[in-house]
Amino acid sequence: MPTSPSTPPSPSDTAGPLRRSLGEWRIGLVAWRLLVLQTAHPAVAAGMARYSTYRAHPWRRIEHTVDSGARLFSAGPEERRLEVARLARTHRRINGTDDAGRAYTAEDPEVRAWVMVTLYEAITAMHELSGRPLRPTELDTLYGEFRDVCAALDIPGETLPPTAADVPAYLERNIRDVLDYGPQVRHLLFEMLREAPAPRRLGRLRPAWPLLRVMAARALSGLTVADLPPAWHDRFGTRPGRAATALSWAVHRGMRHVMTRLPEHVRYRHRSSAGADGPEAARRTAVRPVTRPRVADTRSARLETFFHQVLDQTGDGRVDSADLQAMVHNICWQLEVPAEREDALYTAFETWWGHLCSASDTDGDGTVDCAEFVSAMLAGVDRDPAYLDEGLKPAVRVLFHTADTDGSGHLCADEYRVLFGGSRVHPAELNDGFRQLDTDGDGRISEEEFVTAFADFFTARTDTVAGAALLGRP
Repeated sequence: MPTSPSTPPSPSDTAGPLRRSLGEWRIGLVAWRLLVLQTAHPAVAAGMARYSTYRAHPWRRIEHTVDSGARLFSAGPEERRLEVARLARTHRRINGTDDAGRAYTAEDPEVRAWVMVTLYEAITAMHELSGRPLRPTELDTLYGEFRDVCAALDIPGETLPPTAADVPAYLERNIRDVLDYGPQVRHLLFEMLREAPAPRRLGRLRPAWPLLRVMAARALSGLTVADLPPAWHDRFGTRPGRAATALSWAVHRGMRHVMTRLPEHVRYRHRSSAGADGPEAARRTAVRPVTRPRVADTRSARLETFFHQVLDQTGDGRVDSADLQAMVHNICWQLEVPAEREDALYTAFETWWGHLCSASDTDGDGTVDCAEFVSAMLAGVDRDPAYLDEGLKPAVRVLFHTADTDGSGHLCADEYRVLFGGSRVHPAELNDGFRQLDTDGDGRISEEEFVTAFADFFTARTDTVAGAALLGRP
């Protein structure tokens, strides 16, 4: 019997145990545990320290992870193929040497296998911690589906445990011989939530977030430590206290009893239709100008906002090439651009970084802080009208052609929303910004209008020019 579009089928009706388990809301209870196990791998920790934006944008990072997981595990073959290609493009850029002098790369098959196996293990842990562990036959079926996804990701089969029964020994061996209890793991366990910004969907509770996050951080830390495997506690000596153990018992079993009594459309997450929320990625680079009193020269305020909300993707108060790479990653996340166009954008932003660093890095440490950025930018544009031609403008032109997905030579309103929109930006702001950038009023933004708007954002002394409203009213 056909299913009405307004009532999508539940995961239990349409998918196997892998998709059903990942679709349950209570998978969130083991999500932090999963992140801790993944990040404890030295290569993952090094990549996160160098390239990840999770410290400055934790909720964005979680959204990207959830979106990627939905594409891999819940979508059709074509969407899975596109997601596999996206991940491959991203991972080939993550490599380097960690603080201990060890080379790492996100393309290492052993590392990729560890990340995926911990996801499978998190599903089994969710059931086990709830007091209803999966039976051996259910584990075999689940693991078979999981290996199919790994095959789609081109993870060599020999890097994975052969069967579901081999996973526990694989996990214990890696915990004992490979994992580190380093600063990235400690930050996830004990610090991240204590400094995280308010989630955008908190609504009227937003003013209470400073208090709420302290309580949430304490509960999540205790729950995660209690839920980690025994081999972890044996290796790192992180035995949970009685209160944390009791919290874990009550939360997991309580959620199981509650969720199994709810209707399935409530128990399971359903993917929204494509475009319902607007593409998220590029709007993460949004410049949300802070409301300030009108002054004679507003450039410094705009540049400070640009530094903190756009350039400093990793949130450490300093900018280097990894921050600009993160910007490109977020721009390309939902655009489905071909590899050659993505490469062109990375190259353009790397060139911009070279110009930015040479002009702003006054102390020669290879990074740029906010004061250096603002000072150098103001000095540069005041000294030379063509200053932006050497770095920013070429990058912006490539950005324009990346966003011009239909190759028309213009950005229509929909393409503008893809680049700057999303649930955090109100549609009225986007409409206002689009109208102001469309200086000739023809209902579309040309390349020159786009580049001029960016240049005005950096150079205009007042907020009356179109560029000051790049993302809406200043």
